[in-house]
Amino acid sequence: MATGRNLAHAASATCALPGTPLAQASAGLDACVHCGFCLQACPTYVTLEDENDSPRGRLVLMRRLLEGEIPVTDEATARHLDRCLGCRGCETACPSGVPYGALLEATRATMAPQRGRPLVARLILAVFRHQPLLRLALWGARLARATRLPHLLARLLPSRAAFPFAMLASTTPRRLPTRPAVSASNEHAAAAPPPVDRPPVRTVMLEGCVMAGLFAHVQTATATVLTRHGCRLEGAPGQGCCGALHAHAGDLEGARALARANIAAFETADPEVIVVNAAGCGAMLKEYGHLLHDDPAWAERAEALASRVRDVSEFVAARGVIPGARTVAGRVTHDAPCHQQHAQRLVAPPLQLLRAIPGLDLVPLEDSDQCCGSAGIYNLLEPEVSDAVLSPKLARIAESGATVVATGNPGCHMQIGAGLLLSGSRARVHHPVELLAASYTAPAGGG
Repeated sequence: MATGRNLAHAASATCALPGTPLAQASAGLDACVHCGFCLQACPTYVTLEDENDSPRGRLVLMRRLLEGEIPVTDEATARHLDRCLGCRGCETACPSGVPYGALLEATRATMAPQRGRPLVARLILAVFRHQPLLRLALWGARLARATRLPHLLARLLPSRAAFPFAMLASTTPRRLPTRPAVSASNEHAAAAPPPVDRPPVRTVMLEGCVMAGLFAHVQTATATVLTRHGCRLEGAPGQGCCGALHAHAGDLEGARALARANIAAFETADPEVIVVNAAGCGAMLKEYGHLLHDDPAWAERAEALASRVRDVSEFVAARGVIPGARTVAGRVTHDAPCHQQHAQRLVAPPLQLLRAIPGLDLVPLEDSDQCCGSAGIYNLLEPEVSDAVLSPKLARIAESGATVVATGNPGCHMQIGAGLLLSGSRARVHHPVELLAASYTAPAGGG
């Protein structure tokens, strides 16, 4: 279906979808020179070996939609676009700077009004948009987790039916085993307060939704690390879901409504910096300016907020990571979340946090730049492709010999954690700030 096209002809073709999100984003299509560098960076192309399931192929399909050669109700085209993980690995590989992520969201938003969304997607997006429903859902998830029923069902049910329960089970807080580091200088460094020449930074943490609801232990670890690095943590009442799930699904109006609420909340708090410990949420907040660029009342405010957003690893690395006094036992490897590495272009900072833990046995993970198959709610909507993408990730983790996989995004944590649990692996997933915070904190009773 997807073939190379004459760009000059394409640029002069009549737009069949005027006023749609795809038409408004169409300038990005002209950047593609069909070089194919994106192909091997695309997990669905590598897995499915279909040009239509590659970034280059999907861009051609977008062009044909825009020109009216394909109707927006065409199910074959929709299927290829639905299969895209939105990992944006193609953007890192692209020499021409094609804004693929924005084009994908615009295309989905253009097609959704006429073809609709799956029931599961509609339900999830509705819950995440309404705070009372979301709080109730997350409370129920925590209650179920506390009973350990998800652990039991993950072991008893067939693999695909077990996967959602394994995802929830993987969020269970686990204490990291630590031991004193050999170097006394490291112990002194960990006990010392931040240098006096670094004034306190008024900081607000994004509470988020899944992070606050299922990863309270990561929130606590983040606060520990930020306080150690001279932050004065403040609240921002009224903040909520970042809107990333909605934007990726093509529900741009839902995403914009959530963005406006967050902007208002953070403006009231007026922090110097907004720190985010979920890579997907951080990428979304940094792109609020693009999301609201054509809204005169909010565009400038969105850009101002986006300029203050930092991933926790990005912020701490820029401040200068204070070394820990204790090391984390076991072998650790780092898997880079796609929206940290490809969307935010942050590669070194998470590793800098881990390398500040003295004596840490940190081993590289082959193909850590490849997607794990989570992609928000993708693993619930496209389970077969998601499983196929996850499989090589689990194989690379097994080859590394790691007992701890560090990753800075809740979706990746749950996807990889579920895969490890169902495969019988002893490895567990933790956020990098958990490891760094553990290296600062002596266990109860000392030792």
